[in-house]
Amino acid sequence: MSSFVPPRHHDVADDLRQQITTGRLQLGERLPSETALAERYAVSTVTLRHALAVLQGEGLLEKIHGKGNFVRRPLRKITYVGGWGTLDPWTAAAPSVRVTVRSATVQAPADLSALLSVPSGSPLAEFSCLSLEGESPRGLARIYMPPDLAPAGVLDDDFGSSREAAIRFAVLAPPPAAVRETVCARPPTPDEATALRIGSTRAVLAITRLATDAAGRVLEAALLAFPGDGVDAVFTAQHVTDERKTRG
Repeated sequence: MSSFVPPRHHDVADDLRQQITTGRLQLGERLPSETALAERYAVSTVTLRHALAVLQGEGLLEKIHGKGNFVRRPLRKITYVGGWGTLDPWTAAAPSVRVTVRSATVQAPADLSALLSVPSGSPLAEFSCLSLEGESPRGLARIYMPPDLAPAGVLDDDFGSSREAAIRFAVLAPPPAAVRETVCARPPTPDEATALRIGSTRAVLAITRLATDAAGRVLEAALLAFPGDGVDAVFTAQHVTDERKTRG
C-alpha cells in the first residue's frame, strides 16, 4: 500500500510560511523573483505559483502587478456600517487611507437593469470607488443611479460633498425611504480579484445595497466587495411598533 505524498507546492508553501512567521522574511519585504524561487526549490514555475497562491489566499503574501510578491503587512480591519451604508468614520478619515473615485455614464447591462428596474441599455451614472491603505486595497464599491437622480454636478471632476459620500461608500442619492442590503461571502469575480489584488480562492464579503424612495423606485444600486479577512460588517436592527396595535 503506497503512502500519500503531498503535492510539492505544499512543501514550498510550508517553508515560506515558516520564514514569514519566524521573521526571516520581514513584513513588507519583496520575495525573490518567481524564477529564482522556482530554481531554489527545484520546482517548476507553475508549482511555485501554486505555492504563492496558497500564501496569498492566507493573507501572508501580496502580489503587486509589475513589482512582485511581498510579505503582507497585517492590516487592521475596517468596519462597514449597514443602513445608510458607510465605512466607519475613523477608517474613512485615517490619514493612511485614501479612496480613488472615478465617475462615468454607462449603459445598463441586464443585471443592473434588473436591479434598478430600468430598461436594458438605459444610461446610468457610475461611480467606481477603491479604498486603499498604503498600497493595499481595502474595499471596492461600484455605485449606480439614473442620471436624473444624481446630485447636481455629481458627474463632474469636482463634485463636492457627493465625493465625500463616495469616499465613505455611503448612499449618494437623495435621502431614501428604505435601504435593503444583501450580504454574502463568495469567491471574487475576476475584476474584484484584480482590483483588490487577491487570489481567486480568497473569499470576499459582497454587499448589494438598494436605496428606494417612498414609492418603491430604486434610487441607487451599490455593489461592494471587501477582502473577507479585512472587514467587519455591523448592522443594527430597530424594533418597529405597529401603530394600529398601539392605538387599539
